[in-house]
Amino acid sequence: MNGLVSCFSELRDPRSSRPKRHDLYEILMIALCAILSGGQNAVDMAIFAQAKQDFLARFLQLTNGIPSHDTFSRFFSRLDPDQLRACFLKFVARFGETSSGVIAIDGKTLHRSSDPRRARSFALHMISAWCCEKRLVLAQIAIHAKSHESAGVLKLLDFLSLTGRIVTADALNCRREIAQQIVARGGEYALALKRNHRSLHAEVSQLLSQPRYEGAEVYSTVDSSHGRIEKRTSLVCTEVEELQKRHRWPGLTAVGKVIRSRGTTTRATTETAYYLLSRALSPEGLGKVVRLHWGVENRLHWVLNTVMNEDQGRNRDDNTAYNLAILRHMALNLMQKDRSCVSLRSKFNLAGWRDEFLAKLLVPV
Repeated sequence: MNGLVSCFSELRDPRSSRPKRHDLYEILMIALCAILSGGQNAVDMAIFAQAKQDFLARFLQLTNGIPSHDTFSRFFSRLDPDQLRACFLKFVARFGETSSGVIAIDGKTLHRSSDPRRARSFALHMISAWCCEKRLVLAQIAIHAKSHESAGVLKLLDFLSLTGRIVTADALNCRREIAQQIVARGGEYALALKRNHRSLHAEVSQLLSQPRYEGAEVYSTVDSSHGRIEKRTSLVCTEVEELQKRHRWPGLTAVGKVIRSRGTTTRATTETAYYLLSRALSPEGLGKVVRLHWGVENRLHWVLNTVMNEDQGRNRDDNTAYNLAILRHMALNLMQKDRSCVSLRSKFNLAGWRDEFLAKLLVPV
């Protein structure tokens, strides 16, 4: 437990200077344990602490007993989320750095985090960096409007070690300044290209549709599940000199496309996606990188919504929504330590049912 507590060592207590009944680290550890056990808000934290007082007493002093739900609520509403985010980065460092791999960057809105009673209350929009191979959240930052996501991504990149890594992002974040920062930090990129770059998209589409590419090397995969057959075919072109003369895209060395064909018993669809690449990947490499990118949706955002019920959370007081979102990311990373062959939902249940399982998750990485 000391390993986790050490991650919070530089956190400043947001409460007043008068004597405090409950230790800062104890509040944080109880909150984290509650979230690991399926808790969602301050009331859940207080109820969890009452039910698990004997377990918590193993590693917490609890000199003044269990904090009330009002204590949890006030604490997380006042806690500076930037400080907690810095603690999260220290926490992630305990999992060890990887010298290669794919980092998927994407945003997710916490839809119930806005207060309809306030005229200028905006839902929190969390942007996360997801390590696809290790299935870990590496960093996060919050903004208050999806239209400003690209500015948030630029700040998020400053928190990451990019050397030897490929950064992926959707078309909203396919921007020159983002590409430039990734390359300047020693990373590579694979950015989805859509019609928000109308001229560049049209030229890439035309280039990859020329007859000479019909017989070029491609990579195809076919998956069949849930009554659906999906075929993906990827292709890469490195002849981008003319494109660069006209568009001067930072670090561009190749472009690629992925054709997705889906079929069910009643319907068949085909779509083509285009990508800007700073590394001349093979068609197989492009196909794998694009598939890995969707892990941020399937293994992070989906889990936050359906397993941790994040979208239904109505934590609207000041900094509460941001702080609890960071704690949920921390809990998900801790869950990745367990390699047992049970669903993630079952692991959250086990943490609430079995003290030994929860204790194992809290052991320093």
